[in-house]
Amino acid sequence: MSESLQPGSALSAHGLTAGYTPGAPVLRNVSLEVAAGELLAIVGPNGSGKSTLLRLLGGAMRPWEGTVELQGRALHSIERRELARQIATVAQENTVAFRFTVLEIVLMGRAPHLGAFRFESRRDLAIAQAALDRFDLLPLAHRHIEELSGGERKRVFLARALTQEPNVMLLDEPTAFLDLKHVVGIFTRFRELASSRGLAVVATLHDLNAAAAYADRVMLLKAGEVVGYGSPAEVLTESNLRSVYETEIYVGTNPTTGQLTILPSLTPRP
Repeated sequence: MSESLQPGSALSAHGLTAGYTPGAPVLRNVSLEVAAGELLAIVGPNGSGKSTLLRLLGGAMRPWEGTVELQGRALHSIERRELARQIATVAQENTVAFRFTVLEIVLMGRAPHLGAFRFESRRDLAIAQAALDRFDLLPLAHRHIEELSGGERKRVFLARALTQEPNVMLLDEPTAFLDLKHVVGIFTRFRELASSRGLAVVATLHDLNAAAAYADRVMLLKAGEVVGYGSPAEVLTESNLRSVYETEIYVGTNPTTGQLTILPSLTPRP
């Protein structure tokens, strides 16, 4: 990994307002701060602005108003190669134009660290193999990406992002297409990376129970505005969720783990 972050703000945003059509903002006055070693979950219904917020945080989109800072530096002032060494992004959908193997795709994560016309070294290969191992992909290393299931493909692009050795990871629905075993495994790995390497993780999620179980803080969005921002217990309340999702929600406590449990409150059949 690149130089370890010291405790403090890894990524911050202040007063972000942005959209795709003039006069129709998708996000309004959104602010946040992610510390080194912290996992922030961004939750909300479809169309609430979650993916747009990730695009702003990663520099793929410029805000109409407000600023994004990486370790106190304005994001737009950072050269693209340096930014790619600091921030890794995994989108909801990842397309591959050519017939690459899993190992070849994961090795692409080393590109920001390579100079012009420089090929991967043994160290680069070792970093890629370690990422493959972390996501249970070593047996698939020489398979072609189009031969894999949706869940396997998702893990390949997570491994590629880890191979960048970033200080910040932006993950758009990282557990989409994954079965329960791999959902638990993915979050366990990211919690370990946050703790051991000071990695800051921002993940958009539809799974409120995963947000409650694994996130240090949660941001709840509705129609581009922040409804709640704080610990899972502070944000994922019945009143907040009922307002945002416009349905009855049950929030309780798992008697075994003590963690929040969130379920739709179904109306009994007659």
